[in-house]
Amino acid sequence: MAARPTWHGHLRLSLVTCPVALYTAVSRTSDVSFNLINPKTNNRIRMIATDPDSGPIERSKLVKGYQYEKDRYVIVSDDELQAVKIESNRILDIERFVDVEDIDRLYWNDPYYLVPDGKMAAEAYAVIRDAMEKSGRIALGRVVLHQRERLMALEPREDGIVAYSLRSHDEVRQPKDYFDAIPDVTPDKGMTDIAGKIIEQMSGDFEPKDFRDRYEDALKDLIQAKLKGKKALVKAEEPEDTDVKDLMAMLKKSLGQGGADRRKVAPKAAAAKKRAPARKTARRA
Repeated sequence: MAARPTWHGHLRLSLVTCPVALYTAVSRTSDVSFNLINPKTNNRIRMIATDPDSGPIERSKLVKGYQYEKDRYVIVSDDELQAVKIESNRILDIERFVDVEDIDRLYWNDPYYLVPDGKMAAEAYAVIRDAMEKSGRIALGRVVLHQRERLMALEPREDGIVAYSLRSHDEVRQPKDYFDAIPDVTPDKGMTDIAGKIIEQMSGDFEPKDFRDRYEDALKDLIQAKLKGKKALVKAEEPEDTDVKDLMAMLKKSLGQGGADRRKVAPKAAAAKKRAPARKTARRA
């Protein structure tokens, strides 16, 4: 396993405990990133830590401070931060089991792979994993990541467990703060019915590999063109907003085209069978 664990400690279900490691489940290594360059010299700019009174200072000499009033700070050393220990620093303790539908999608955050840390941990890990799978529920526990205690949602997947960090209640902005100002409009039933048929035409299976980051691809094309001394900047046209009086006509036109002119990826025909609920995981063979 090439990646370094984000966290390692113990997974605990009541009195059953096993050592585990947490690995981030996503990678950003292919992202296009830019550096700041001086156009006169083509040199990469270095960011130098600077004190407004004394001038540049070495980063190794800097300490962390918490601002409690304007321009007033409490200084905290690395040793003091390391000394702040709570149970979830080292133990991911399962506190509760809930139905997946009970967790609002607004709260789901980053995915991780939770794996046993060493061969001796495999059996206890498997007991917890299989018991979770049979229950059909999501386990909730807490762990300290990046100097913050995070609520984690654990679910079995194949031979392992996937853990999702969940946003806290204070982090999630309430929908009513944004949606309450939306005018109360009752759309024409005929228009809604046509829109529903368009949705049916455009329905299909979710295939992640079919959805590429087109902006990332365009950036790579631009970079390659620049390397070859070419210009390759193509501006996409801004769409025209549909006038209310043209809405029915545009809906009918869209229905006739099957929405094909707006889709770059052709979806598969909608499956007749009932689909599995969100985040349902396949059982192991």
